[in-house]
Amino acid sequence: MSGAAHASPAGAPDVAALAETLRGGGVVAVPTDTVYGLAADAASRDAVARVFALKGRPESVALPVLVADLPQALALTAPGHRAALGALAAAFWPGALTVVVALVPGAPVEVGGDGSSIGLRCPAHPAVRALCRAVGPLAVTSANRHGAAPCTTADEVRAVLGADLPVLDGGSCTGSPSTVVALGDPPTLLRTGPVALGSVVEVLERR
Repeated sequence: MSGAAHASPAGAPDVAALAETLRGGGVVAVPTDTVYGLAADAASRDAVARVFALKGRPESVALPVLVADLPQALALTAPGHRAALGALAAAFWPGALTVVVALVPGAPVEVGGDGSSIGLRCPAHPAVRALCRAVGPLAVTSANRHGAAPCTTADEVRAVLGADLPVLDGGSCTGSPSTVVALGDPPTLLRTGPVALGSVVEVLERR
């Protein structure tokens, strides 16, 4: 979907209400520029555990993290990957590219996996970036049961994951999941998406 803002229906939670829920350790569902996602404060072990449980995703498969901007991303990135991430962010963020980088030691995130790396993305959706500015980096995964197709509307999210889940209704999300690339020599394509691996390699070679 586009990055345009959407009004929530009367009575539905807004960004401020969702931010309060997230700061309290809750899980919410949000529209993004790709598909609807389940979100939790990436610094809260309990909140992230709730995302894994709700989705049915193994905790060995780390959750990606959404950020408001490059500085939030760099704070989680080990020094050796910061220059490359900065180049890719300038070219593709906000947008549908998730970059897997080495995680800075001691970073205050609890996203599963082995703790050595983290997938970072700045989404092209103003509401999600506003949540990241208000709460901090968010652990986010597509809103669906593990292995099933992602939900593309708020109604689908509620039908699949429960009517009690707070959902920011942003209309229909018609994008495809982001491209996922792990930095390395050479960079590795982990998931095909809107951004071509060749475009990523070209940016990295120019820096």
